[in-house]
Amino acid sequence: MDKTALALSIIGSLNWLLVGVFRFDLVAWIFGGQTAGLSRVIYTLVGIAGIWCIGLLFRDWHEDTYEGAR
Repeated sequence: MDKTALALSIIGSLNWLLVGVFRFDLVAWIFGGQTAGLSRVIYTLVGIAGIWCIGLLFRDWHEDTYEGAR
């Protein structure tokens, strides 16, 4: 789940980079506008992924590393 959330967050950040630099919303362009149902689903999934990634900031990474090595 963490990798999926990170991938969606990266996609969202790249889309915002395009919006900020070129005023081009790739998600809206691909899926038929900002108000199209599929675009709204993508925006929602990216937002949820961003919220999930907040938890990654507070995770004890050393503990996860040692747990996976066993």
